[in-house]
Amino acid sequence: MDLICKTVIFFLLVSLSLGTDGKFARNFITMAGPLPRDLAERLGLQDQVLPKEQQGPAVAEAQGYLCQPDLMASELPRYFSQLRELGVTHYELVLPWARVVPEGNATEVDGAQVWCYRQLLEALAAAELKAVLVLHRGRVPGAVAAQRDRAFSELFVEYVDFSFRAFGDLVDVWLSFSDLPEVLQSLPYAEPRERVRAVAAAHEGFYTMLHEKVSPAGGKLSIALEMGNVLDNASSELLPVYLQDSVDFVSLNLQYHCGNETDFYKKLSEFQGAWKDKDILVFSLKVLDCASMEEHPFIPVAAIVKVINKEEAHMIGCDINELLDYLPHVLSEISTLQENLDAVLAPRSSYQTVWKMFAEQSESERDSFLQDVFPSGFLWGISTGAFNIEGAWAEDGKGESIWDQFGHEGHVHMNQTADVACDSYYKTSYDIYLLKGLHPQLYKFSVSWSRIFPAGTNKTINSKGVDYYNRLIDRLLDSNIEPMVTLFHWDLPQALQALGGWQNESIIDAFVSYADFCFSTLGDRVKHWITFHEPWVISYAGYGTGEHPPGITDPGAASYKVAHTILKAHAKVWHLYNDKYRSQQLGKVGLVLNSDWAEPRTPSSSEDVRASERYLQFMLGWFAHPIFVNGDYPDILKAQIQEVNQQCSTTVAQLPVFTEEEKSLVKGTADFFGLSHYTSRLVSAGTNGMCTPGYESIGNFSLHVDPSWPQAASSWIHVVPWGLRRLLKFVSQEYTESKIPIYIAGNGVPTGDTGDLLNDTLRVDYFYQYINEALKAVKLDAVDVRSYIARSLIDGFEGPAGYSLKFGLHHVNFEDSNRPRTPKASAYFYSSVIEKNGFPSQALGRPSAPVVFNRPVPSKLPNLPASEVPSKAKVVWQKFSSQTAFERDMYFYGTFPEDFTWGVSSSSYQIEGGWDADGKGPSIWDNFTHVPGNVNNNDTGDIACDSYNKVEEDIYMLKALGVKNYRFSVSWPRIFPTGRNDSINSHGVAYYNRVIDGLIANNITPIVTLYHWDLPQTLQDIGGWESDEIIDLFDSFADFCFQTFGDRVKFWNTLNEPNIIAWLGYGEGLFPPNVKDPGNAPYRVAHILLKAHARVYHTYDDKYRASQGGIIAPCLFTTWAEPKSPSDPRDIEAADRYLQFLFGWFAHPIYKNGDYPEVMKWKVGNRSELQNLPSSRLPVLTAEEREYIRGTADVFCFNIYSSKIVSHSTTRLSPFSYDYDQEVSVTVDSSWPTSSLPDHRPVAWGLRRLLNWIKEEYGNPPIYIIENGVGARAKSDVDDNARIFYLKTYIDEALKAYKVDGVNLKGYNAWSLMDNFEWVDGYEPRFGLHQIDFDNPNRPRTPKRSAVYYAEVISNNGIPLPKEDEFLYGEFPENFSWSIATAAYQIEGGWRADGKGLSIWDKYAHTPLRIGKDATGDVACDSYHRIEEDVEMLKSLKVSHYRFSISWSRVLPDGTTRYINEKGLNYYERLIDALLAANIVPQVTLYHWDLPQALQDVGGWENDTVVQRFKEYAEVVFQRLGDKVKFWITLNEPYNTAYLGYGVGTAAPGISVRPGRAPYVVGHNLIKAHAEVWHLYNETYRAKQGGLISITINSDWAEPRNPHSQEDIEAARRFMQFLLGWFAHPIFKNGDYNEVMKRRIRERSLAQGLNESRLPEFTESEKQRIKGTYDYFGLNHYTTVLTYNLNYPKSVKSYDSDRGVATVTDRSWLGSGSLWLKVTPFGFRKILRWIKEEYNNPPIYVTENGVSERGAFEFNDTWRMHYYRSYINEALKAVVLDGVDLRGYTAWTLMDNLEWAVGYEEKFGLYYVNFSDPALPRRPKASAKYYSQIINCNGFPDPATGPHPCLEQEPEVTPTDPTPGAADSVSFLGLDLTVQSAEIALYVLFALSAVGALGLALFAYKYGKLSKRSPKHSHIELSSKL
Repeated sequence: MDLICKTVIFFLLVSLSLGTDGKFARNFITMAGPLPRDLAERLGLQDQVLPKEQQGPAVAEAQGYLCQPDLMASELPRYFSQLRELGVTHYELVLPWARVVPEGNATEVDGAQVWCYRQLLEALAAAELKAVLVLHRGRVPGAVAAQRDRAFSELFVEYVDFSFRAFGDLVDVWLSFSDLPEVLQSLPYAEPRERVRAVAAAHEGFYTMLHEKVSPAGGKLSIALEMGNVLDNASSELLPVYLQDSVDFVSLNLQYHCGNETDFYKKLSEFQGAWKDKDILVFSLKVLDCASMEEHPFIPVAAIVKVINKEEAHMIGCDINELLDYLPHVLSEISTLQENLDAVLAPRSSYQTVWKMFAEQSESERDSFLQDVFPSGFLWGISTGAFNIEGAWAEDGKGESIWDQFGHEGHVHMNQTADVACDSYYKTSYDIYLLKGLHPQLYKFSVSWSRIFPAGTNKTINSKGVDYYNRLIDRLLDSNIEPMVTLFHWDLPQALQALGGWQNESIIDAFVSYADFCFSTLGDRVKHWITFHEPWVISYAGYGTGEHPPGITDPGAASYKVAHTILKAHAKVWHLYNDKYRSQQLGKVGLVLNSDWAEPRTPSSSEDVRASERYLQFMLGWFAHPIFVNGDYPDILKAQIQEVNQQCSTTVAQLPVFTEEEKSLVKGTADFFGLSHYTSRLVSAGTNGMCTPGYESIGNFSLHVDPSWPQAASSWIHVVPWGLRRLLKFVSQEYTESKIPIYIAGNGVPTGDTGDLLNDTLRVDYFYQYINEALKAVKLDAVDVRSYIARSLIDGFEGPAGYSLKFGLHHVNFEDSNRPRTPKASAYFYSSVIEKNGFPSQALGRPSAPVVFNRPVPSKLPNLPASEVPSKAKVVWQKFSSQTAFERDMYFYGTFPEDFTWGVSSSSYQIEGGWDADGKGPSIWDNFTHVPGNVNNNDTGDIACDSYNKVEEDIYMLKALGVKNYRFSVSWPRIFPTGRNDSINSHGVAYYNRVIDGLIANNITPIVTLYHWDLPQTLQDIGGWESDEIIDLFDSFADFCFQTFGDRVKFWNTLNEPNIIAWLGYGEGLFPPNVKDPGNAPYRVAHILLKAHARVYHTYDDKYRASQGGIIAPCLFTTWAEPKSPSDPRDIEAADRYLQFLFGWFAHPIYKNGDYPEVMKWKVGNRSELQNLPSSRLPVLTAEEREYIRGTADVFCFNIYSSKIVSHSTTRLSPFSYDYDQEVSVTVDSSWPTSSLPDHRPVAWGLRRLLNWIKEEYGNPPIYIIENGVGARAKSDVDDNARIFYLKTYIDEALKAYKVDGVNLKGYNAWSLMDNFEWVDGYEPRFGLHQIDFDNPNRPRTPKRSAVYYAEVISNNGIPLPKEDEFLYGEFPENFSWSIATAAYQIEGGWRADGKGLSIWDKYAHTPLRIGKDATGDVACDSYHRIEEDVEMLKSLKVSHYRFSISWSRVLPDGTTRYINEKGLNYYERLIDALLAANIVPQVTLYHWDLPQALQDVGGWENDTVVQRFKEYAEVVFQRLGDKVKFWITLNEPYNTAYLGYGVGTAAPGISVRPGRAPYVVGHNLIKAHAEVWHLYNETYRAKQGGLISITINSDWAEPRNPHSQEDIEAARRFMQFLLGWFAHPIFKNGDYNEVMKRRIRERSLAQGLNESRLPEFTESEKQRIKGTYDYFGLNHYTTVLTYNLNYPKSVKSYDSDRGVATVTDRSWLGSGSLWLKVTPFGFRKILRWIKEEYNNPPIYVTENGVSERGAFEFNDTWRMHYYRSYINEALKAVVLDGVDLRGYTAWTLMDNLEWAVGYEEKFGLYYVNFSDPALPRRPKASAKYYSQIINCNGFPDPATGPHPCLEQEPEVTPTDPTPGAADSVSFLGLDLTVQSAEIALYVLFALSAVGALGLALFAYKYGKLSKRSPKHSHIELSSKL
């Protein structure tokens, strides 16, 4: 062994031996022996020679050696004395068991051998050397092994006992065994565990004997062990368990391989872990493979010392056997070593080790690609940062961060800000969608400190921010993605920065408090925490260069101070988690440090090498060294700063000093090493002097790049992949060894904002190379890298560069308010790396057992008789066609069974493109589209979506959707270019194999259609589907597909929509092959299609089903047929006939009796005869053919898009036509929503009826909906409301069919996966869930909102009832007010009676075309003459209050106090007295829109004198009625007066000429009038009258149309402020208009050239006068709208254009008798909560709430009962769950009345009024009784607690005037029940969660809105009515 290695070992010995004082440790064992070979042989002691592995062959048992006593006496003393002089303390001897006890029995020993070894031991003692005696080494003696009747341990203990007696007085240390593998292998036991137990028992017996019997005070026992995988796993695990307590220390055979430190550290760490930090004697030490270390012989020694010190191992001794010859040579150095051990060990730099390791690599070796995969369990991730993506900078109570201020101060590129960024705060679902496509195991994101703690401390906690992160984490876990959460990613709360930020040490406590909150709130689900992301960037860029906020430029002091604070903050948080949370949460806490790799600019320059190391220590070591090494900064950094400060006249850099306590706090505070790395630098020694504060000058280095390194879009990133491998090796050597895993937690490259933003080949290449370098580090360098996290999920806000740098794998279009996200090429690449876990050397084998959903067991469907005419399925029309709209449209909540399959569909010609690629033959569609004029815009499918070249992209979308199946079709000419099996295109086969394998790998079941319309042109040339020859050819093609793909495909569709092929291809000729023969060809083609289908079915059944086990069926097209007059039997027959011709044409032969439907045969046969034809145009199926066709389907598959209205029609006999043969007329309802195709109107309820029809007609087979979707005509429709409404309603109807009707529905597939070629309509109709940009050759795929919605439906397996919509049982507070309302003009009549003056509504109603059907309020309900009747109705209802209004012109005919009409006042006095007598509290509205016309003649509410007139009017009323009235409302719905009356003119006085000014002037005067009247009452009447007075404000609730869009959310807020806030803000807040209104109206006014805002301003005194003029908040609320931003032309001056909001409603919401009123109970609770939060929780009285109907009177108004039940329950939730101070509820309205501009057409009453009868009789509807019951119960008693007394029925009072048609029984949801039963049924039914409150308003559809009293509408919304 060369001198270098000996020296290495010596230094190791020295380092181990030195105590803290630099002296050798006391009692340290320096051990030599056994005897050298030559000496042992001379002395006859060959047993002492080391075994084969070390010196020579093991001693054979048969040979006998006798020691030479003379030689021993002469040579040994001299030899041993020399050793003693050299410092040896102990000597190892081996006692040969086989020699000493040759028979294996300790009673028969070899005395000569015993004497020999006694002499040897005595010679040791004489030389003052202590003996280390090994009792056995190597194989067990044969004589021992042969004694099978005795336990090995027993024999060994006997041998031990003998040894004690013979040699015990001469031995200091005993070893039971060495060379343990040999020992174990030679034991006579079969099982490894038995051998281990035998050795352990033997050793334990030894230990017991030594310490209990022989030498209780002295002597030590050990056993010699190997480090590493020398023993089998079982032995390695069991030995420490068995022997832990029976060794005094462990003797260890140690091997150190130079250059393989990681493995050494790992093994030593594992060894110590197993042996629980026992003392270690290095029994044998070998240093191997050190030849390459000649230049730096101290490196291995430094490494060993370092690891031993790091492990804090207690080494009690060391083998120095091989150093003996060299000890004198180096002993002279001992004093130097003692003086300065550090100096000796100094050249141990990890950097130099690593740099040298790679320095000699050739370029080709360096850049070679490694084909291999990462270890199992490797974690793949993707990252983002809160301020980069979230946006919502001030939403929901978030506090300002330093990045918010930085952006707002204009420090960012093009003055960009992160205000909206990617809008991720509102787009959790979108980001999860992308993540599901990528499929990583980790998502690294950060929590925004200021979103959780707006002011930075826990004094204010923002619950909505917490909710956001909770939602995100839950959604991640639901998607099997682990959250990795960063606590601090640069976005410090500005409030903390104002206190000094990271320069103020008090921030540490704030950070700990914030972290504590995060751990306690999120830690139950988060298992990977990062305290700080790239703290170097914070210190360097935030406080050093000032490039980042807070923009401080102080590189010499602040930068270091901040780092110091951050390190301590990190450590405290780590300890917090470790002490408080780790044991329960079992997570890990680390941090992410960023670092370049530093390569010397001039490799031969030692200065540059040192400068490179310095650079790394200044960047990485600054933070890593304190945490991962010793709690302090690196010596290099400290020394450099000290040198700089010494050389300069002033202190250039101030590096804070850690106290010993702080070092202890910081050291070891990471469970993993997060590494962020992007690029490398060439480094040279500094040249610019060190006295200017700066990063490079302080560090004395200069940074450069190699011009050959490719540059990224950012100047600081060059592509240098090999730097990552070197950096990882350095981190492993310097910081982590094998103890702490490394997570690559940030790696990526930016591209610019120009050029091709989607085909990011630079990023793909970057990932390809960098990930491969990480793989090399793992596989070739044994670096313990556990994860790779790419940056970044999406493009985002990149600090000072704004949006100009793009790191995302998904492109975000920041110009679009929807912020659509589109995968780039890099997303698909990275996804494939994740899927393959690296770069496998060959394609992974095909999965042998594909995972598929639970498909039905193939079985023959039942034989069914022919259909009747009309079919028995006509019961479906009887069951459903009489449904009310309420019964039909009620939304249903529930989920499908677990085995339900969700999918999405496409077809080959529509998406593949590659029309002539790789040998594909032409199809009939290729030829057809290449003829100009055949297709819209002359579009073709030549490229389509290019799916032929985009398999990964398509599978990415499918993964993101989470579908269970994907239905696609195989292109016949792509596989058989000529249509025949003599030409097989292997490229086409390979394409479909790739698709199928990709699906299977992702647990997606392929559903494969064999024929989706793209017939090979060569087959069309021989007649196509009109030729019988095609049956064999199709069978041949199908056979090939079954044979090739059937091992993986288990669900086949033979033909897609054969009825469409027959009619559109051969009848109308719209589709290829353009045959226009409508009377004959369709029937002939269908005949052949049926036989072709049956042939293929039988081929599968006979040849493949047994082995492949799949299912097969055709897929038919249909639409629902609704009879025009369900009561007309001819229309019922026509609807049934229509379905039989369309659907039954193919379904009847296959699923029933093998033959066409009877009605088809009858109709075509009869018409053929009438047409003088010899036989029917419908071909005849022979008995044999019928039997062959019948039952050729395992399941029932169909496609549906729409519905039709069908009636009987006598059609022409000529020309012959399949169309005319049906004898039907087909139309649509014009009220049905439209779509991109005229015959595709969404009619969701048709699906439920169709499913029921199939159930009845075909015996309820297993049904799969294979295509269902809707098209839009828009190039971009990423925010596709209409499609969401379509899916939402159609899926719900399917759910009803399954859950309610028992339809055997098994699956649902949406059409289609992506926008594609829609046949003759080309690319105009867009049906996709993903948008395709057909103008971009890359055909990028962008998920639309419908994709995100559908993914959520799939994830939920249906539409479960939202938690917040669950019904709440409970009661309202005691003394809650229950009321009902009316208004004077709507009910009183008597328009000129008793001196009443004209009102504006009198004039308006008498103006032509103003009111529906020219109705007026002249008589109305005649309440002016019917006080007693009105009060009786109120008593019957049991209301506690009654709200009515006073007609101003009835009391003051000209509006002034010049004349008071006593008769008018007397009417109200009598009414109030009657109410009080009935114990009903009057609630009196002073103004409910009926201004005296005389006042309107002088300007009305536009004239501010009206304020005084109103005050005078109010005073009269207070004086005359105030002693009896204790509840006053000044104004009812001032918004409607201002906007409808004076803005759009759809209410009296009908003014619309000043829409941009008049409404605001009117509103201004209304507010002042209210305030004056309130003050009048407050100051003059309150004290004596003691009443309440306030205002009633009406408002819809506004939900954003897209809840994931900040723009739509802002539109919703704007809507609320312009509607409710217009009047509420001045009164309930600060006396002035809200800022939203003021700012927008002012900005638009100035832009229109005006000098001031069109919104008037209040004076300061007016503000004070207005503010607080309320005693309660009166609210009228009916419905909810969905809002979105609408930008009007700048020149338009109107309230609507100022507001800039458009509204739509969700198609799933129940309608009413008013187009504007949708039943949306959830909005009621939300608006109540909003008022509470916005206006400081005022007492609220709901003063109107109700629903209308149109049409003939129906007593059983279930829709109104449902409305009141659900709305009042939401009010209860607001009280009980939200703490809203709701004091009372008022239903609108007592009785049907004049509903303003719509006249008497819309009826809101709980009592019906028959206006066609001059007697105007009133009759209670069912809802009247229901409302009285709610009042009686004061809410909703829980039925679970048993019958409640309030629910007991009272005797019905027979109405005096029964209305004709009122029945004793009522229809309730299709059942005939008594009235009482219907009420109970309603109560119980709605208690069921399945039919609970209506769905959340997630989405919207633009729909014109009329008014509940025309008052409720905008100009645009009313235009259709007028």
